Amino acid sequence: MADDSSAIEAVQLDIAKLKTITEEAQQQLYVMSFLNNLEKLVNRLDEDGASAYQLYVKKELFKIITLSAPAPTRLVRNISGRCFAGIFGKGDRKLLFETINELVGLINTGKSDKDLRIRHAAVHCVGEVYRAAGDSAMALSTLTCTSLLKLLKPAQNHCGLRSSIFRALGKVFSTVRDMADEAVARDVWKQARNVAVGEKSALVQASALQCMEELLQATQLFNSHQEYDKLQSVAMKALDSTSTSARKAAASCWSLALVLAYSTEVPELAKVAKKPKKMKRVSTAVGDDEGLGVERPSSPAPSGKKAIVRLTFTLEEILRQLSLHYTKPSTSPRARAGIALCYSGVLERLGSSVVESNYGLISSHLLNDLLSHHAVIANRFRLLTTRKYVRTLLEDVIGRRLLGETGQLNAIKTLVNDTMKDYPQVIKEKPEPSKHALTGALHALASLIQSLGSALASVQDTTRDGLLQVLQHPSYSVQVATSWCLRGFVIAAPSQLLPIITICMNNVNRELSQMTARRPTTTEILRRCAGYANGLAAAISTAPLQPLYASVDITSRILTLATSLLKSSGDYDLRISATQIQVAWILIGGLMALGPNFVKIHLSQLLLLWKNALPKPLAKDSSVERSFLELSFLAHVRECALGSILSFLEFNSRLLTADVSKRIAAMLQNSTLFLNTLPAKKTTDDISQRLSPSLQLIDLDLMVRRRVLQCYAKLVKLSHGEALQANLLTIAVSFFADPDKYTPSSLSTAIASSAGNFESLWDIGDNYAYGVCGFVKGFDVEAFAFEAQGTKPTIAHWITRGSPEARINETKLHTPVIGSIEHDSVSLYTTSNSSARNEPTPAPPATAVVNSAIDLFTILLPIQPPKVQESILEQIATFLASGSLQRDPGRKAAMVINVAVALLGALKVTISEEVPSASLSTASVLKIIQELLQGFVIHPDPYVRNVAYEALGRLCSIGGNSFTGNMINWCVETIVNNRDPNARAGCAVALGCIHSYVGGMAAGFHLKTIIGILMSLSNDPHPTVHFWALDGLARTIDSAGLTFSGFVTSTLGMLSQLYVAETHNEEVATVVSSNLELELPTLSIVVRCIDSLIGVLGPDLQDMVKTRELILTNVGQFLREPDYTVQLEALRCLEHLSLFAASHVDTAGYVKRLQKELGSEYVELRDVAIDGLYQLMKGDAERIVNTADPGLEEQLWIALDEAPEHEGIRNIINNWLNQTGIEDVGKWVGRCQAVMSKLVERKDGIAGKLENEKPTNSGAVDLNDDEVASFAVASSREKENSQPTGQELLRWQVRTFAMNCLFELLSLAAREMQRDSETPVEESLVQKIADVIRMAFSASTSNVVQLRLAGLRIVDQVLKMFGYTPDPDFPEATLLEQYQAQIGSALTPAFAVDSSPELASEAVNVCAGFISTGIVKDVDRMGRILRLLTSALENFSSDSEVASIGDLKGLSSNAQVMVKMAVLRAWAELQVASKEQSYLADVVKPHIATLAPLWLSSLREFARLRFEPDISTNSTGATTLGGSIDTIYSALNRETLLQFYQDSWLKLVDAIASLIEQDSQFVFDALDGKASSGDVNGNGVAHDINYRDEPVAFFFVLFGIAFEALVGRPGVDSLATKEQTLEILLALKKILHPSVCGHAIYQEAIFSETMDLFDRLVLTEGLAVQSATTDIAKSLCVEHPTARSKSGAQGENLTEDIDQLFELTRLMVLVLARLLPNVVDKKTMVRHHLSEEAANLVRVSLDALVHAAEVFPAVIRMDLYASILHIFTSIFGTGVCQTEVVPRSLPIFKRFIRIITNSSGGNDSEMVVMQVRSCLSSILQILDNAKIRGDAALPCLKNCLMASTIVITTGVNVLPPNDEQVPLLCDRMIDALSNPATSKMAVQCSRSILMVTPKTACDQEMVRYMIPRLITFVTTTKGDSEEGSDQTKFLVCHILTSFVSTLFGDQIQVAMALLIPTLLAHASSNPGSYPETAKRLLELVAVSQLAFKNVVANMGAGQRGFMEEILRSNARSIADSTQQQSSAPTIALKMNFG
Repeated sequence: MADDSSAIEAVQLDIAKLKTITEEAQQQLYVMSFLNNLEKLVNRLDEDGASAYQLYVKKELFKIITLSAPAPTRLVRNISGRCFAGIFGKGDRKLLFETINELVGLINTGKSDKDLRIRHAAVHCVGEVYRAAGDSAMALSTLTCTSLLKLLKPAQNHCGLRSSIFRALGKVFSTVRDMADEAVARDVWKQARNVAVGEKSALVQASALQCMEELLQATQLFNSHQEYDKLQSVAMKALDSTSTSARKAAASCWSLALVLAYSTEVPELAKVAKKPKKMKRVSTAVGDDEGLGVERPSSPAPSGKKAIVRLTFTLEEILRQLSLHYTKPSTSPRARAGIALCYSGVLERLGSSVVESNYGLISSHLLNDLLSHHAVIANRFRLLTTRKYVRTLLEDVIGRRLLGETGQLNAIKTLVNDTMKDYPQVIKEKPEPSKHALTGALHALASLIQSLGSALASVQDTTRDGLLQVLQHPSYSVQVATSWCLRGFVIAAPSQLLPIITICMNNVNRELSQMTARRPTTTEILRRCAGYANGLAAAISTAPLQPLYASVDITSRILTLATSLLKSSGDYDLRISATQIQVAWILIGGLMALGPNFVKIHLSQLLLLWKNALPKPLAKDSSVERSFLELSFLAHVRECALGSILSFLEFNSRLLTADVSKRIAAMLQNSTLFLNTLPAKKTTDDISQRLSPSLQLIDLDLMVRRRVLQCYAKLVKLSHGEALQANLLTIAVSFFADPDKYTPSSLSTAIASSAGNFESLWDIGDNYAYGVCGFVKGFDVEAFAFEAQGTKPTIAHWITRGSPEARINETKLHTPVIGSIEHDSVSLYTTSNSSARNEPTPAPPATAVVNSAIDLFTILLPIQPPKVQESILEQIATFLASGSLQRDPGRKAAMVINVAVALLGALKVTISEEVPSASLSTASVLKIIQELLQGFVIHPDPYVRNVAYEALGRLCSIGGNSFTGNMINWCVETIVNNRDPNARAGCAVALGCIHSYVGGMAAGFHLKTIIGILMSLSNDPHPTVHFWALDGLARTIDSAGLTFSGFVTSTLGMLSQLYVAETHNEEVATVVSSNLELELPTLSIVVRCIDSLIGVLGPDLQDMVKTRELILTNVGQFLREPDYTVQLEALRCLEHLSLFAASHVDTAGYVKRLQKELGSEYVELRDVAIDGLYQLMKGDAERIVNTADPGLEEQLWIALDEAPEHEGIRNIINNWLNQTGIEDVGKWVGRCQAVMSKLVERKDGIAGKLENEKPTNSGAVDLNDDEVASFAVASSREKENSQPTGQELLRWQVRTFAMNCLFELLSLAAREMQRDSETPVEESLVQKIADVIRMAFSASTSNVVQLRLAGLRIVDQVLKMFGYTPDPDFPEATLLEQYQAQIGSALTPAFAVDSSPELASEAVNVCAGFISTGIVKDVDRMGRILRLLTSALENFSSDSEVASIGDLKGLSSNAQVMVKMAVLRAWAELQVASKEQSYLADVVKPHIATLAPLWLSSLREFARLRFEPDISTNSTGATTLGGSIDTIYSALNRETLLQFYQDSWLKLVDAIASLIEQDSQFVFDALDGKASSGDVNGNGVAHDINYRDEPVAFFFVLFGIAFEALVGRPGVDSLATKEQTLEILLALKKILHPSVCGHAIYQEAIFSETMDLFDRLVLTEGLAVQSATTDIAKSLCVEHPTARSKSGAQGENLTEDIDQLFELTRLMVLVLARLLPNVVDKKTMVRHHLSEEAANLVRVSLDALVHAAEVFPAVIRMDLYASILHIFTSIFGTGVCQTEVVPRSLPIFKRFIRIITNSSGGNDSEMVVMQVRSCLSSILQILDNAKIRGDAALPCLKNCLMASTIVITTGVNVLPPNDEQVPLLCDRMIDALSNPATSKMAVQCSRSILMVTPKTACDQEMVRYMIPRLITFVTTTKGDSEEGSDQTKFLVCHILTSFVSTLFGDQIQVAMALLIPTLLAHASSNPGSYPETAKRLLELVAVSQLAFKNVVANMGAGQRGFMEEILRSNARSIADSTQQQSSAPTIALKMNFG
């Protein structure tokens, strides 16, 4: 940087100015802006600049640090530290020692509090200086450390300072490393250890632990066993802290210590475990000193000290270290969560390679040592939390973060082979895994299967066997987990659906028959049955997702089995019977997922079964006499039946008629009545009295209650509460809000709370927690039942984070009740298929009852009458005020949460549109809700408040304006009068919520009040108050929008002050505030407020300089904050800034920052980076890519590889492709190719990605924070371990996406090539075609079905685009000819065993494309590809049950239809193409006989599916199933199958139409439904049209389908897309051929419908469609029966058919009228120019009209003629028609005139004369008008001349000779001759008129009139001797001479006597015309020599002499020219190359 002093002037602190500012806040802002400029300066410096400016910058910084007013705050410290680091990190280090000494001096001096802040700043700066340049200041390290330690004493009352001291110490050691003084290091270690244990401030605790971590990293002093033990106890203490950050730090420190000790070398002293060889290789990587970022001296330990044995652990020991503590009974739940974090830290730091190679060891440790440990199993809640931790570790940390695709596949093998296949026990040495281990393994497996998807293919068989083996486990949890896993497995590998269902089915049958075989049955067998049933239900419920793989046959067998079980269950003892019933209902529940098409067939049967299962309990059935066992049985049966009803309601809402709803409601009521009859005591100790040993009656009671409530909630949602029992609401309320009606908690909980030390509901660990509901998860509230499954949560709070670590913390802190899938096995099949991403975790029954009661309440309350609402709410209020709650604080807390959530839900229902009749608007109701919520808003529990203010906001939006006003006043009063921070915080957010829900104008009235209150609360020093006040403020700003603009400046000022101040961050002095600040991200909410302000200002930011600068300064600082949540919000700010004020944002810096965050370990940061990039690249992607550092594109692909489903990244790439695909085709092909072949190293999940570019000099690695430190371990290990072993391709999802991009690119190019045939795109693609085909080939031979499919689609696209393109190097060959081998090989795998029906169909399609393109024209050379098609056709034409294609066998019936349709479509394509490509005829012809009937039967099947009504049970045939099970279930398959027919029908219709056109006998036989005849050549019919009266048998099928397709509205259920309309019309035209349709089309009903359709098409579709429609109308006219029965046409009888003919003609006129409105209405003008297409359409319509006119009877015909003539004359007179339309219509006009004037047609001659005359007069009228308009109307003049001539000369001239039009016309002609512009045309017209033969009287009249005038024209000489007029005169002479030849007899001589003098006269006045004149004279001689002689003889001598001269001159000129030609031919070279 130039050494200019101006820069220095700009950044000098003006102390004088600073002193004039009085307010501290303003001073701080001034200092901040100065420092911001200084930092900008430092960032701009290069190395030399930094050295040059060092002294100056240092001086300024010391000025700032030592200011007493304003004393330095946290922000000042941070920026100063960064500036120090900047100058020393970049520049030389001359001033380093001096600076450190000065800073140490500051640290050591000072007494007062102000001084403490200066010392604080010095401490921070020293740390930063050491971090940047400490390796040059080792000598001072001891002094620095001792000074820092000394400061701890004076700092004992200042948390922030103590924390900074430890952080600074850590930074010192991180650079001084082994050169540190041992005594000092040990001293620091000891201090840190003491603080980490005894400190009250979590911040200091965390910093001390970080300091210990730095010491561990940097030195060798603490890696002994003794130190490790101390460290371990410190960590355990800290892990029990309430603070998240302290726990995180402790976990990080402990996991680092363990990883540093990791070694694969077994220590000499204890060779415990023999490690496999494979580990040795890794050891060099891990045990390597450099890898640990530690520079150890290479010599052995210095002698003199006794060698300390270095701490080493094998991986097993490391894991055991953690599990020992975890499983101690004394370990608190908090510490357990902490240990789970340690596990996560250890795994991440070990990195991918170690984890991948030791997956078996790690998973078996987690499953056996943790999950199955007796201390964990002993307590259900502990077991569930542990299971959750193990799942997070195995699924998220390992499965998703650390393992690549290969790793995941190996992990599946490991889990299946090492855990699952050990059950049941096979080998003695391998004990059977515990049920908990199995459950854990199954969850992990399910997650792996889900992320691998189709890549599972290679391990699918072992996985399937493993799962089916475990499915028989007696434990219910294992069964349910296996079933869930099976469900995921079947979705990933759909071809396994049928085998799995079949196996489960057989097993169920086998187990049942064993069970009922009267042997003593064990519980094992009973349970095994249920397991298989659940597996079967889970699998069959996925059938709707993949209909291709399901089979109707099996579903009906399952249903039959279930019903027979229900019927026979009465024959066995209770336990067997219970199992049979359970199995039956589970199966029925699974089948319900097949949806209404299946269920409606069996609905009446199901209702009967349900009714029997849920009878009304009779009074005499008193349960007193019944044993517990019987009651349990009855409850169990009801629970199972209700489960299937729930499933029915979930998937079949469409079948819920009023009647069905009523019946189900009655059954639910019966179940409630039954529950009421159960005895009060519901437990027994007698095992024989329990239905299953682990279930008491109370459990069954709860399960039935839960089901009843769930069913009610669903039913009310669907049928809006008709026919429900009256007291339902009261029952629901009592479940969640009755103080006494809850199952008392376990003994331990009761003891704990009664002692009066009940602390928080969220810490209770008994999985019931006083009956609290399960909706509240921290600050999030889950969705209610009335919302659709998979909707967003009701409240998704921005504080909540989604990382695995965050989830581990959440689990502990906010979830007193943990759900799990075995709590409710029905969720196996009621999880809607869309949201099947994550496993459902239903709450345990007791909690589920509460949840369902709340769900029911939310939806029932709003639809009650106001009085009922009021009494119910009163009751709730009474419950909450109940006296018994004084003694039971736990229940009170649970009730408060329940009531708050219930009210929120009810308000949400009322506001949402879900339930139309919902209303809560009565004042008294609102008042009660208001009072309840007001109590909750000021509740001390933040989660209660969170629910309450969301509810309050919604309440105000219902309550209206005055209600809102009162609410706001109440909040303000509470804030003023109530000093409790919780109450103030609650009211603050409530204000924000009210504003955001009431919104707009209503809230604008209170805006000022709200903002005033919130701003003053934001300045409150109490963290809870200011954090939530800011949250309220952010809500207010967001919802106020523009109305907030008046407050922007003041708010922004306040936010900046809060940022600069010392009060609003965790480094404050007092312990309490600091700990609160740590848990509440105050800075993040400040940034969120600023973001909201940016939204308010919007584009105004460009003009508001001061505001914008302040925002940019703030955001710039936020981005440098250490906390990632702040960076996250700041990046969002930048995203919005770059939208509104792009020119002021440093785009390059922003892009690079986003690029860096793409690889962030924090998912949220990565997502924000992706959003930001999307916004930027939406406009101009290339610019951003060029701005970024190189490698952005690669980072995008790698980010996509980390999250293959990420929509954001896909959108970025798609967008970029759409922008630049056409320009950079080659580049994009290269891009896709790079992705397909790119190898990535799967390393340290996060670290490894970009690490290999960095130099691994361990000193240079920034070890300031723990993540970086952990990567330092990884980075060097990768260096050594980067042999190809760790490399693999990107995940298949990414590669498939890349192939789809390529497909998209080709489609773009194809569209471009269609639009512009000259486009360069084609050329660039042709150059890349080899790459494209290579990619398609490699994709279509991969092991993932989706990728293969993408590959084939590309081959198909290439064939379509380049099939006919010649090879640029060898134009005689086609481009693709050389690639036929690759294309052939790409197709082969699609017919292999592991293919899928979709793939096979696509391949068949490509085969057809390949053959029809004609790359190979020789049938013999088509080889394999043609064989595939023929063999497929043979397979499908024989009616075998199991058709196969290639090696792909075992297709389900649906899949067979799909492939069959593909094959038929392929052949149809070939048939249609054979019209153009003759070589195809040989391919297709042999098969036509087979194909025609198949095509037709497919179309008939299609028509049947499409139009037949659904079959329901009451049709007679349904009860006797017979063989055709398919017909009964056709409804079930209908939607699936229609899809396949849909895609093919048009091709089939086309093929049949083209056969009709070729008149192929086969097709007529087939059409008539005859057997195909023996005539093989296919041309049996003579070529005259085969007219018939009756249509062929198939006509209506074909016609119906086409008609339906045209009628349907394109969209949801339509048969055709908009684009296909034209194709369908063209096919329809062929079908309406008389040989096919007979007279059918003319039946009244059909005809009128068809006409309506055509009308609509003409009015709404484009020109091409209109043209096709006109064509059809024309052929319908011409082939009309009237036209064919000649008598009709001749005679006068008007038949009914005339109407039809009129309709058809009207249609044609309609087309014309749309193009040329002036035809219909003279007043309208056609102004716009007609395109060529439109002109052609006019031609077609006119042609059709003229054709049609012929068909009408004579009576009507004349009127029609008049109309047609009118249309013609209108066209002649229309200006815009002249150039395009008229020339096209004149030939038709000519034909028409000929038809009219033809007298044999039986036309009325008088009428004809009249019409012709009027037509002529109109034309002349137009001609005159055109003349007036001059040159502009030239085309019109010419056209009119031509038209008038046509009228006269075509056909017979019918005008009478005395007609006044005749002279007029002649005059116009003569006039036109003299106008050079029209003369040519006039000459031609005159010739036509004169040359007509034979002539009528009128013709002769015209000759008489014209000849004299023509002669006059030739002989008069005008003044202007123009060439043009001469030319015309020659032409006229020519006409006259020609005219002579039409005469005969004497006429000739008379004519000659006239003509010869005329010619001579012309020649005499025009000497240049001799040769021409001579020619004319000779022509006359040729006509008649005799006459010529006579005339010449009579001439005067002068004339005769003149004539001879002319003839001689002509002879001379001829001689000259012949001589020239006869001279020898010469070749003259061109010499003038100018």
